[in-house]
Amino acid sequence: MNCIIIDDEAAARAVVEQLCKSVDKLTVQEQFSNAIQAIKYLNQHKVDLIFLDIYMPDFTGFDLIQTLKNPPKVILTTSDKNFAIEAFEYDCIVDYLVKPITLPRFLKAIQKAEKFDMPKTKEAKEETSSGKKENSENQLYVNIDRRLIKIEIPSIYLVEAKGDYITIKTDTKNYTVHSTLKKIEEKLPDDLFLKVHRSYVINLKRIIDIEDNSVLIAKDVIPVSRSNRSELMKRLNLL
Repeated sequence: MNCIIIDDEAAARAVVEQLCKSVDKLTVQEQFSNAIQAIKYLNQHKVDLIFLDIYMPDFTGFDLIQTLKNPPKVILTTSDKNFAIEAFEYDCIVDYLVKPITLPRFLKAIQKAEKFDMPKTKEAKEETSSGKKENSENQLYVNIDRRLIKIEIPSIYLVEAKGDYITIKTDTKNYTVHSTLKKIEEKLPDDLFLKVHRSYVINLKRIIDIEDNSVLIAKDVIPVSRSNRSELMKRLNLL
C-alpha cells in the first residue's frame, strides 16, 4: 500500500515512518507537516492510506478529511483519546492510534486497513441521489413589484441575506427579493454556487482572491465560516 504521513511534528513523522519500514507492504511516498501541502499532493496523486494527526495548525485532521472529494483509507495518529467516537463517524477512517504508538498496535491497524472495504465514492452517491440538482436551467425568475424579472444565473456572482430579504448581485444590476438564502440556494446549480457563510452564497467561478478566512468576489470581501471552509477548499482547483 502506498501511504503518506501528515503530522506537524517531525519526531512523530519519523516514528510513523520507522514503523512503516517494518511492514513490507507499506511504501511511504511523502511526508507533510501541514494539511494544505497534503491536500495539494492528494489532488494530484493517488494513495492507499494516510497516517493523519488530528491536531495541526489551521487545519485539523478532520478538516482535511472533509476537504477531500474521495479520501483514501485513514489511520489517525494522536495523543488525545477523546476523539475516538467522532473519528468513526467518517467512513474512511480505519483505526485510531494513540501516541506513543507501539509496533504490535501498529501492525494490528495495518491488518485492519488491508481488510477494510471503502464505501461508495461521493460521486457515486450523488449519481444515485434523486435530490441532486442538475445544471439544466440557466435562468432564474424573481418577483419584484409584482413583476417576474428574469436573471441569467451565470451573471450572478453573489447572494447576500439580510433579515427577511436577499440581495442578488449580478454584473449589471442588484435585485432585492423577499426570500431566504436557503430557498434561492436550492434553485442555484451546485456545481457553480457554494454557501460559504450563513449570510452568503458565492459563484465559485467569480472568485478573484482568497486570503485567510475571506474571499474577494468582484469588489466584495466575503467572510468564509470555519464550517464551510473545507468544502470551499475541496471545490477549488488547487495547483
